[in-house]
Amino acid sequence: MDGSRLPDATQNARFTGVRTYMRLPVGDAESNPDAAIVGIPFDTAASFRPGQRFGPSAVRDISVLLRPSNQFHSINAFDKVRVVDTGDVPAIPGDIQRTYDLIAARYAELASNKVVPIGIGGDHSVTLGELRGLAKVLGPVALVQLDAHCDTWDNYWGVRYTHGTPFRRAVEEGVLDVAHSIQVGMRGTEYAPGDLDESRRLGFEVITTPEMLKRGPAEVAAAIRRRVGDVPVFLTFDVDFFDPAYAPGTGTPEVGGPTSAFGLEIVQSLAGMHFAGLDTVEVLPALDPGQITALLAATLVFEFVALVALDPKHTRAAHADRGRRRSLT
Repeated sequence: MDGSRLPDATQNARFTGVRTYMRLPVGDAESNPDAAIVGIPFDTAASFRPGQRFGPSAVRDISVLLRPSNQFHSINAFDKVRVVDTGDVPAIPGDIQRTYDLIAARYAELASNKVVPIGIGGDHSVTLGELRGLAKVLGPVALVQLDAHCDTWDNYWGVRYTHGTPFRRAVEEGVLDVAHSIQVGMRGTEYAPGDLDESRRLGFEVITTPEMLKRGPAEVAAAIRRRVGDVPVFLTFDVDFFDPAYAPGTGTPEVGGPTSAFGLEIVQSLAGMHFAGLDTVEVLPALDPGQITALLAATLVFEFVALVALDPKHTRAAHADRGRRRSLT
């Protein structure tokens, strides 16, 4: 894709135009992109403070502030991969199972067309729907979860599908390659001593925030790489991974977390891995003064696009498939 497909903010003011992510063109799987932005405006499964249904629109709104060139990687990722905004999954408030079906259908369609989905939530329950859709096409994928919470509890109030349970369900349903999966950033109070041991019993490697801060971003990224290896991976990033000073607009904040720079460096250091999909979740605009959290989530998505552009397996496969499609037409 030619980077000129993104409107030039020096020629067209940022606040003009249709509010897609970074004013990207609207498209779908059939438009033959390499990656697709997918909004998932759902918060029925939030256990404390709702409002994450407005996260995708908030992230898109502030994303116009971003410029196309990635300073860390010294590339314009939009010159290397074609990215479209597919709009929102038509989530159904109050009906998580039907919403999961809609998410899974969108993600299966994208994966079938060799498109890497980049989701914007929504509460963290939506990631189970994303994993279900990818597994239909790709089989179980590894998970890299950056989060303050493990989200492997069995239930809340007897309800098995909430934003605190998706990764236990994902293991039970067989949509995760848990032997190559890792959770990073866990901290805060627990319901009972040894809560994190439950994640380990399910098969996850777990790195807590205190351990992560001692290691530093580069070493944490190296640990992620060792755990995942060469298998396809889904990266999910809950904004409550960050200290609430850097991400106040979220439903279940936890003090004592890392800076935005720390988390971004981890993501940037994962370049070259093979990503089946990525998402960022739990932006709650009503509690987000100055759009601080939305801007951080928009920047994560920007870094996700760079990871797709720097994924050698995806790039080779996508280019070969695009050439095959042209020859058929």
